[in-house]
Amino acid sequence: MTNRWFKDAGIHPLIGYVLAMAAFVGISAYLFYKTPYAVYVYPLLALSLAGKLSELKRNDFLSQCFPKRKLNQLRITENVLAVLPFVFFLCYKQYFLFACVLPLFASLLAFARFRTTANITIPTPFAKKPFEFIVGFRNSFYLFLLTYAVSLIACFVGNFNLGLFALMISFGVCLFFYVKPEHEYFVWSYKLDGRQFLLRKIATALLHVSVIVLPIVLLLGCFFYHDIGMLLLFLAIGYAFLIYMIVAKYAAYPSEMSLMQTILLAVCIAMPLFLIVLIPYFFCVPQNI
Repeated sequence: MTNRWFKDAGIHPLIGYVLAMAAFVGISAYLFYKTPYAVYVYPLLALSLAGKLSELKRNDFLSQCFPKRKLNQLRITENVLAVLPFVFFLCYKQYFLFACVLPLFASLLAFARFRTTANITIPTPFAKKPFEFIVGFRNSFYLFLLTYAVSLIACFVGNFNLGLFALMISFGVCLFFYVKPEHEYFVWSYKLDGRQFLLRKIATALLHVSVIVLPIVLLLGCFFYHDIGMLLLFLAIGYAFLIYMIVAKYAAYPSEMSLMQTILLAVCIAMPLFLIVLIPYFFCVPQNI
């Protein structure tokens, strides 16, 4: 499946794997560089990835294809392979205890079965448009609660960098709201030309993401008022990344974002100033909308 995705993107699978590994290493190194709490966050990210494989319907299907013993072996192998890149990087950073414990927890997680989506309707502070924030917020609300908790901890322990980390994680979750292209009907319903449509999407997205990050910004602004300039800078960077996701998504519409656009996003994480060039470029690309 991964090979087919690379081929559809026009990239040889071998080159695609090399680029994906380089992006993984770069993002991992950046996370450890930015916060001393990365050693705790990193294993949780790995387990959340492995947890996606425990989805109930997926495991019900596998149980019909394999006997129980074979299924358990398959699921353990899947989970260990999913966290293996994280284990290697933890070993590289000399966190050997976390590197040893992570595969053990991943193996135990293989016996779990749970739904990755809830059947309850969660109220949101957003209007009916755009649908991205309604669906995204309901699927990820617990992550925002986690970032709010981390920002509170940052204030109690006097760690401004930890608060900035919580802020950027909130923005990072919102970026994933714009990964998948929607049905053409939801674009056609705006009855606007390409640039008017993009401006409308950007304005609404900035408004809605502000509702999400406002509690963190106010909290950090009150407790770390002497660092208000740095806080506003990171807020602007978060807005810039969200704008990039929107213009890049609709530059490729109705297809998904290309691998090159994803790689450019990874480059921008290390060099945010690159967004000054990429945002106008993708905004001016002829839109198929």
